[in-house]
Amino acid sequence: MSGHSKWSTIKRKKAAIDSKRGKIFSKLNKEITVSAKEGGGDPDTNPRLRVAIQKAKDCNMPSDNVKKAIKKGTGEIPGVCYEEITYEGYAKGGVAILIEVLTDNKNRTAPEIRSIFAKKEGNLANPGAVAWMFEKKGIINIKKESLDEDSLLALILDNGGEDLNSEEEIYEVTTSPENFETVKTALTQNNIPLELAEITFTPKNTLKITDIHTAQKVLNLIDDLEENDDVQNVYANFDISNEILKKLEKS
Repeated sequence: MSGHSKWSTIKRKKAAIDSKRGKIFSKLNKEITVSAKEGGGDPDTNPRLRVAIQKAKDCNMPSDNVKKAIKKGTGEIPGVCYEEITYEGYAKGGVAILIEVLTDNKNRTAPEIRSIFAKKEGNLANPGAVAWMFEKKGIINIKKESLDEDSLLALILDNGGEDLNSEEEIYEVTTSPENFETVKTALTQNNIPLELAEITFTPKNTLKITDIHTAQKVLNLIDDLEENDDVQNVYANFDISNEILKKLEKS
């Protein structure tokens, strides 16, 4: 899971920047609206909506915005109809890319995604080309000083968690999507602060990138995809060494 942890760290830094300029709010608005439309406006009975609302809180999104997005989803007030689409492709070096999109016009979005891939030396693939390389998991990141590893492992296993991985600064807890809420609740009830808690797609295997130029092109492609207003999430199966990541941060 090391590749996923590193990408999660990059995403958190990017999310902090995005939240300052409001871009993250637009994406959260869409997710909340679609979640409410799909499963109803009550977060107690709609897990997807519950997760979306928590993300909104974590990003300091105003509660009025959240309520308005829910009402758009339930039809209480007029709203845009969004379509959920998954795109698949490859970045330079053969890195697999999975993209989740919410769009009100797929005839606009598809050419935009294809153009981003082309400009960054990647290529858009046919449906099913890379999706099999990923699996949906619950991921929870915890700072290492929060709890010792043995106690944390016992807690997550007792509550249905699957695994615990030790990274440089964090523990990464892995759960099934079904047990995600149970494990998360157990951690919060034990006053363990969470750095990240999300249901996401994780790669079954990672592809090691050892060339700094390839790494830069992969990250540039992902960054450009995430800048697209219709793109909600981007997942990749790369594993870039900490040494290369640190060099890229300085460049």
